[in-house]
Amino acid sequence: MKKKINKILVTGAAGFIGHKICIELIKKKFKVIAVDDLSSGQKCNILRDIKFLKLDLSIEKNIKKIPRCDYVFHLAGQSSGDRSFDSPSNDLKKNTLTTINLINYSIKNNCKKIIFASSMSVYGNNTSLSVKENDKTAPISCYGVSKLASENYLKIYSKKINYVIFRMFNVYGPGQNLKDLGQGMVSIYVSQYLKSGKIKVKGSFNRIRDFIYIDDVVEIWINSLNNKIINQTFNLGTGISTKISKLLRFITISKNIKKFSSTRGDQNRIISNAKKLKLFFNKKNFINIENGIRKFIEYEKSK
Repeated sequence: MKKKINKILVTGAAGFIGHKICIELIKKKFKVIAVDDLSSGQKCNILRDIKFLKLDLSIEKNIKKIPRCDYVFHLAGQSSGDRSFDSPSNDLKKNTLTTINLINYSIKNNCKKIIFASSMSVYGNNTSLSVKENDKTAPISCYGVSKLASENYLKIYSKKINYVIFRMFNVYGPGQNLKDLGQGMVSIYVSQYLKSGKIKVKGSFNRIRDFIYIDDVVEIWINSLNNKIINQTFNLGTGISTKISKLLRFITISKNIKKFSSTRGDQNRIISNAKKLKLFFNKKNFINIENGIRKFIEYEKSK
């Protein structure tokens, strides 16, 4: 497989997940073209030995500045559900318009596949014990709407460009931006804990989430280069439910935690049905939340 791949375009390469994916691609001797507008990503996340382009991909003329690549890993975008309400037009631009432009890029350059970072937000308040990929989508945030629209554009153009869609659940782990308290539930709590020993929780302690460690996410993304996996949508989660109250116990004791009102568009319960993911990627085990939190905190303390 490696001999057939010359270049991989990674958008959002200065972000948490994009940065980690770039590291793994370089380890596996792939050539990487990294793109980010640095509106939320950190420039220090750009690896020295890859070509980097600072571009706003919502601007069509900027797409022409990208060299031809064989595959596209599209992780760029506005990634906060709460912030999406402040400027729906910016959310649409950063998420959906960039996807449309990259679809056109991929078709013109005869790329083999786009791998797209969607979100669990597309499901909205689904009351199922765990959501399946063919379940109803009913987003309750502008962010979820823009991600779902991007998915639909990819499906419309699937006769011209192959795709893989990953509906990302709660990704966490070493390397998250602890200065950004607007996204990333685990990183927000860990950041507050390390800074002051206190945690402010916006929303119910009874909310339920599916937390997935960054190493598991990167492994799946790299394996999606498999040419047999095309035009498929996957939940990228563990299938394991964790109450927020349980998550918090892995970080600190209850007297250090204070509850506040919920953020806009917050889902009460969202758990991945991971059967399809495990089948296609032969994935048997995930790093459990307790070990993942421990590794995360130990990493931050060692810096």
